[in-house]
Amino acid sequence: MRVSTYLESDLASKISREAERHGHQVVRKFRKRKELLSGLPASATDVLITGAGPDRLDFELLSLSDRSGISIVGLSAGPIDRRNAMNLGLNEVIDAVASWPEIQALLAPGEFGAVKDVHSDSSAAGGGPAQGRVIAVWGPAGAPGRTTVAISVAAELAAAGSTVALIDADTHSGSVAPCLGLLDEAPGLAAACRLAATDSLNAQELERISETYSSANGSFRVLTGLGRPRRWPELSAERVGKVIDACSAWVDFTIIDTGFSFEQDEEISSDLMVPRRNAATISSLESADAIIEVGAGDPVGLSRFLRAHVDLIEAFNAGSIVTVINKVRASAIGANPGGQVERTLQRFGGISRPHLIPFDHSALDAALISGRTLLDAAPRSQVRGSMSRLAAELGQSMLSRRAG
Repeated sequence: MRVSTYLESDLASKISREAERHGHQVVRKFRKRKELLSGLPASATDVLITGAGPDRLDFELLSLSDRSGISIVGLSAGPIDRRNAMNLGLNEVIDAVASWPEIQALLAPGEFGAVKDVHSDSSAAGGGPAQGRVIAVWGPAGAPGRTTVAISVAAELAAAGSTVALIDADTHSGSVAPCLGLLDEAPGLAAACRLAATDSLNAQELERISETYSSANGSFRVLTGLGRPRRWPELSAERVGKVIDACSAWVDFTIIDTGFSFEQDEEISSDLMVPRRNAATISSLESADAIIEVGAGDPVGLSRFLRAHVDLIEAFNAGSIVTVINKVRASAIGANPGGQVERTLQRFGGISRPHLIPFDHSALDAALISGRTLLDAAPRSQVRGSMSRLAAELGQSMLSRRAG
């Protein structure tokens, strides 16, 4: 393994001696930032050992290492350094006094390089890799309830006995973690994307970087979203696609809460490598076995939904789209709200048999204030019952399709 360091002089010497004593090659000892940024890509480095504090570790260095295929380990001298690494989503952090074997174990348990491929596990039935199903939850602008639906579907599928991963891929306003009372200081999806960029993402790493929503009704794993929307360049289409593939081999169902926009206008035709703000949403929708499109059951919400629905079916697999109209209530749309919604969708969108979710303010508030799912916070509510039927029908349909 070829190692470079970006540390204080004494610590760099200590780490270098230990690395060489364990049979590794020390390529460079970077002392100045300018030298590091210009020399790292051409240094043939496998692993960069750097201080985890804000004076050395930042988004620019992480991005450079990702583009160069270089793994990073941060050495922490205290809580400030650890918090900086957490905020950047770097999980490979260890105390500065750690020995070289401890640092090497952090990179890959056991012998370096012997990273377990997430696709190497064989299914009991046919000896091939298990392949889960991917469900993307999308909806137009205006808060129609994408996150509520994504969380509820994940919870219901987990309660039915399936293994489930919930991914927050909304690069505009990710909110899965606060809705479930989870910490999102270290965004799990960003960490997964960095591992995917170096082909290091496997089941063991997914277990390590994901959060667990625990419940007696059924627990599931969560890859939390970006705490700061400006970090969206970390979630490129290629990386997100690799993360989804890894999750498909890890769990039975991968549920993805996407952003509202899948426009590609910001892609400059003369520069195919330009980052795209909506790449995570587009990649999620392209990878999905089923897309749940969510609209709000009021005049403005239905208007937004119908306009965006046309673009969705033109851009993605129309046969995999399941329509959900959320927040259906008489106070916003008049008498017989379900019938009015169904007639409107049929007349202006050619949509039949939508799933209608009633608006239950008290149940939704109970879930939000407690940081729990509807299944846990309001199991007998009408809104939870509708979510349960949606998940059951979707899960049965997808499993039947897989068996066929």
